[in-house]
Amino acid sequence: MALPFLHDNTVSRRRLEALARHLSDEDLLRSTPDGWTVAALFAHLAFWDRRVFVLLLRWKEKGVDPSPIDADALNDALKPLCLALDPRTAVRLCPSSADAADAELSTIGSELIERIQASPTHFRFNRALHRNDHLDQIELLLQTP
Repeated sequence: MALPFLHDNTVSRRRLEALARHLSDEDLLRSTPDGWTVAALFAHLAFWDRRVFVLLLRWKEKGVDPSPIDADALNDALKPLCLALDPRTAVRLCPSSADAADAELSTIGSELIERIQASPTHFRFNRALHRNDHLDQIELLLQTP
C-alpha cells in the first residue's frame, strides 16, 4: 500500500539532515524571539519524532490505546531541557530520531492506520508538517543578520 506521507517524510528528513550538516557552532546558538535556540529546536524535533517511533512500537505490540498529551504544556516543560543539551548532541539526535520514526511509519499497514485514526490520540503520520515548520523557522533565523 502506498502511503502518501512517506514521500513527504523522506524529503523533510533529507532537508533536516542537509541543514544539520552545515550548521556552525554560532548558528546553533542563534535564538528565536521566544527563546528557542536552533539547537533546542533540533532537540524538540528529535523528541516528537522519537515519540512517534515509541508509540508505533507500543501500538504494534499491545494495540492502540489513548496517549493523551498537552503539547503546549509539554513543549514548555521540554524547553529548558532542550536548551540545556549540548548543541551538537541535539543536532545528532534529530536526524536519527527522524530516521527511526520514518522507518517505523514505512512498515505500518492500513489496519493500524485505521485504528490510530479512530483513536482520540493526536498523531501526525506526516512528520514533514512539523519538521518543515521548524526548518522554515530555522532557515529564516539563519538569514537574519
